[in-house]
Amino acid sequence: MDSSALPATPPVPAASSRLALFPISFFAMVLGLAGFTIAWEKAQHVLELDLGLALPLTLATAAVFAVLLVLYGAKLVLHRSAVAAEIAHPVKVAFFPTIPISFILLAIAILSADTGPVYTEIARGLWIIGTVLLFVATLYVLGGWMHHEHFRVHHMNPAWFIPAVGNVLVPVAGVPLGYMELSWFFFSVGIILWVVLLTIVMYRMFFHEPIDARLLPSLFILIAPPSVGFIAWTRLQGELDAGGRILYFFGLFMAILMFSQARRFLRLPFGLPTWATSFPLAAITIATFLMFELTDVEMYRWLATGLLVLLTVVVVILLAHTIRAIARGRICVPGH
Repeated sequence: MDSSALPATPPVPAASSRLALFPISFFAMVLGLAGFTIAWEKAQHVLELDLGLALPLTLATAAVFAVLLVLYGAKLVLHRSAVAAEIAHPVKVAFFPTIPISFILLAIAILSADTGPVYTEIARGLWIIGTVLLFVATLYVLGGWMHHEHFRVHHMNPAWFIPAVGNVLVPVAGVPLGYMELSWFFFSVGIILWVVLLTIVMYRMFFHEPIDARLLPSLFILIAPPSVGFIAWTRLQGELDAGGRILYFFGLFMAILMFSQARRFLRLPFGLPTWATSFPLAAITIATFLMFELTDVEMYRWLATGLLVLLTVVVVILLAHTIRAIARGRICVPGH
């Protein structure tokens, strides 16, 4: 693929520190860890396990998010031009909604842990912050897409689904917190955006040059919208119906499609975009545990358990690679 397909971020002055290269895509790690946390919380509930993992995993995810938020905040203050360059980038701009999505996922993790009324109010606060920021980010990103001057078809990739996934995710915490109408609003926005973007992504992949190798892990994001949509739909409807089944089985099919290409993904070198595999895998895992709850079909319990094992292995490997890359100075370098 022509290296000019993805426009490079403008060069950072030599005097700048590595902080200027701190990538917005780092927040995909928070999404993966939060999804992993919620998946284990769901597994403990469904499989009646008492492992005490809910609070430690939630706190660990919150700590990672806080560190990344402080670092990116420092970048915003000290290297505004570098942040502006990411906002102007046709791929990186789609990762900015991962910040509000992280707030929403932490709210879901806290609610899933069922730790009492005080924590419920903390979850409410996180959900409100995340939802407001997500609404602003969605308007900004879509406005940029509508009035762009430099986007091309080859810039389109599954990372553009991130705003849609965030909107669909809102009801998962919004409904139990009592915000039914607001949840329907965000779900409607997200699910329609997903259908539109899915059509464009499929057209781009079928009839144009292949996605850049660095972005191949983002294909896993194709699993997330229908999987999260199924979870949100059942929250909104309160039962399993035909619409929920369609969303779940399409998400399951996309997961199978990704697994069928495992050899291609395993050959890729590690990079921060590899974290894009973790949250979608967590989403289909949680959706499958929910499917078992709603149907009591034993097949779903075994499938969900297998997916949970796979998710755990993937997250552990990603964490090990990330820690090693940080230790060797391979993070916050050009190209991330």
